[in-house]
Amino acid sequence: MGNKEIVLRAMNELFHEKDSTAIERYWHKSYQEHNPSMINGHEGLRMLLSVLDSGFKWNPGIIVEENDIVIAQSLVNKWGPVPVILVDIFRLKDGKIAEHWDVIQEEVLALKSAYGNVMTSF
Repeated sequence: MGNKEIVLRAMNELFHEKDSTAIERYWHKSYQEHNPSMINGHEGLRMLLSVLDSGFKWNPGIIVEENDIVIAQSLVNKWGPVPVILVDIFRLKDGKIAEHWDVIQEEVLALKSAYGNVMTSF
């Protein structure tokens, strides 16, 4: 299984299926988080899962894998009050997610954008 598939399975099992046992399967024991509102380690993921809206949906579009890095651009619903476009950057080590960075932007609908383009690849 490639790194891209590991990330897709990890995100699906933890955030869509709400399976907290996915943390041990897919996240490295020394997991580092770079989002300033989250803490490092498995405990941070458990805390996030406990407060996440039940309607949370991570809908990936473009996914790029190079060596130990996976980058996914996605549409996320129920992260906050409005849908957001998210770019997640994952670094894997030993087949598990070892680090995560993200960039978040509120979604602008195509009809309100300067050129009428959607923000996602789907």
